[in-house]
Amino acid sequence: MIYLDNAATTVVAPEVREIIDKVMLEDFGNPSSLHNVGYDAEKYVKKTAQDIASILKVDEKEILFTSGGTESNNTALIGTAYANKRSGNRIITTSIEHPSVKAPLKFLEEQGFEVIYLPVDHDGLIKMDALKEAMNEDTILVSIMHVNNEIGSIQDIAAIGEFVKSINPNVVFHVDAIQSFGKLDIKPKKMNVDMMSVSGHKIHGPKGVGFLYIKKGCKVSPIIFGGGQQLGMRSGTENVPGIAGLGVAANLAYNDLEARAAHMTQLKDRLIDGLMTIDGVSVNSKKGSEGAPHIVSASFTNVGSEVLLHSLEDKEIYISAGSACSSNKPAISEVLKAIDIDRDLLKSTVRFSLCNDNTEEQIDQTIEALRSLVPILSKYVRR
Repeated sequence: MIYLDNAATTVVAPEVREIIDKVMLEDFGNPSSLHNVGYDAEKYVKKTAQDIASILKVDEKEILFTSGGTESNNTALIGTAYANKRSGNRIITTSIEHPSVKAPLKFLEEQGFEVIYLPVDHDGLIKMDALKEAMNEDTILVSIMHVNNEIGSIQDIAAIGEFVKSINPNVVFHVDAIQSFGKLDIKPKKMNVDMMSVSGHKIHGPKGVGFLYIKKGCKVSPIIFGGGQQLGMRSGTENVPGIAGLGVAANLAYNDLEARAAHMTQLKDRLIDGLMTIDGVSVNSKKGSEGAPHIVSASFTNVGSEVLLHSLEDKEIYISAGSACSSNKPAISEVLKAIDIDRDLLKSTVRFSLCNDNTEEQIDQTIEALRSLVPILSKYVRR
């Protein structure tokens, strides 16, 4: 099997599985319990918070554990909007955000908030002039994705954060870092980031767990109510096995980040070079450090994305026809529309996404498979 859909999810690392098994079978207590079994469980929650805080150079009390990226984004957006609605009602984002950002923002629009969607250029990057024009005295929140999940474009978060704070230091700056955490070096405080969303299963951790970094002093209302766990910000018994696994996965990702990122970038560039040798293929992602190390979007003239996906699947090569969050409901990608790719290619674009475990041999086998499949599949296009 050649698995090239790591932006959708990753295989759990052996070290992560081991700690999850241990917590589930041995240290299974409720971290809110007052006895030793509960205390032993609580230690895992505390250690993971400390480990993530150390990676990000923040305080452990600024880490809020969630069920994953979607909950982190919802908490950041809805919680911030509600907590700051007396200060204004304008929220600024981009036209290429993930559905877990767009959907809560649509909900907030229905509640009377104004949402401005910044356009992007052909490379998927916003322009500072557009951001400056969008900001006004009613702006309370700016939410910008760090690495786009479909094309791998990297926003200059540090420059955006500095710019936002220079205009109004009270505006909350939220970053969806779900595709960048574990791939890029991120220091929220240096980047003027107030909140940052992360998901465990994108970095060889378990599904169903993530975290939201919330800078101390940032006004955010809870959106889940109950027993008051996590200082009242997110009620519900913590997912201790998942949190423990998340901590191990985060440490694995950042213990040798530079070498891992370099390996993925080399594979990405090898894949792009190979794709460009096939007639009718255009690449929508950047080589080298201009794009994320693990994502390649490519369009195949006269070949439907789902047809290509299933043809590769027959060869045990697994890719994506777009964002996994909407792949079971085929639709035209809003990201591809936003970067203005040729209309005829909107239904002919796929995503390859890598991890540190992928090899040059797998990339070469994928290119060879495409080289044999594409000419055949293009003959059967519907006109």
